[in-house]
Amino acid sequence: MFPLQRGRRLRVNESIRSLVRETTLSPTDFMFPMFIAEGENYKVEIPSMPGIFRRSIDLTVEEVKEIFALGIRAVNIYVKVDESLKDNTGKEAWNPNGLMQNAIKAIKAACPEMVVMPDVALDPYSIYGHDGIIENGDVANDATNDALVKMAVSHAQAGADFVAPSDMMDGRILRLRQGLDAVGFHNVGIMSYSAKYASAFYGPFRDALDSAPREADVVVPKDKKTYQMDYANRIEAIRETLMDVEEGADMVMVKPGIAYLDIVREVKNAVNVPVTVFHVSGEYAMIKAAAERGWLNNDKIMMEQLMCIKRAGASLISTYFAKEAAIILNK
Repeated sequence: MFPLQRGRRLRVNESIRSLVRETTLSPTDFMFPMFIAEGENYKVEIPSMPGIFRRSIDLTVEEVKEIFALGIRAVNIYVKVDESLKDNTGKEAWNPNGLMQNAIKAIKAACPEMVVMPDVALDPYSIYGHDGIIENGDVANDATNDALVKMAVSHAQAGADFVAPSDMMDGRILRLRQGLDAVGFHNVGIMSYSAKYASAFYGPFRDALDSAPREADVVVPKDKKTYQMDYANRIEAIRETLMDVEEGADMVMVKPGIAYLDIVREVKNAVNVPVTVFHVSGEYAMIKAAAERGWLNNDKIMMEQLMCIKRAGASLISTYFAKEAAIILNK
């Protein structure tokens, strides 16, 4: 008689396992982060992120069309800003003919159904590498929010479907919602980086955009811990996310991914809006480095981690593996 219940009956072969599988992945689960640079016919691989490139707008458009054909329906875009355009105001961020704005226009013209979510933060435009305006040795919250509203409105004017504030300023979701609505962009959504931790996993990303905090001739914070979250905290993530939803966020994000799956589940249980998870550059780079040395199987680890993120509660996964994973899923 023992045992009456045998779990292995449901694992006998792949056909049975597929019938009872609780979580599945599709290319529509992914958003592809893309780095955009000035120039034409320009494509340079990021050394710390094998297989990921900075591209000029023309080549970005070609890549967007290719990933759309694979079933990916969203891109999260970032720009590598020329040093001559950086200052402490971020004014290039709302230049109607800036690199970000021109990229949005080009992507939407070439692939209208691709959902474009440009990054909203000042670090690519800052001479100090911070996500906001430096005043009196710190990042000025409210002055930064004013700048972010101008930035988000310029993205909406260029054709963005969502804006994606990654700055972690207090109150910025309400200010962005009010700013967008005031000029008629009621249908432009906000995907808030709500639980964004001060993580060491962002290193390769900062290499890609040259957006790490810098030494300066004035006093500036040496890191981003005064606005990004302490990775020891869990309840704070729920509080931050709930506030963002109350202020008008249409989607929320947990960042990083694999090391924060407990937070993903907590956030999923707490809110009634879609939850995005950012599988970040450091998590990508670790898999690539281990695979290059033959220590891990790239494809198997990639798919396992993406499945685990989805299982934890992600509605959408922003991942540098999006294209690779979509190709495998389509096979």
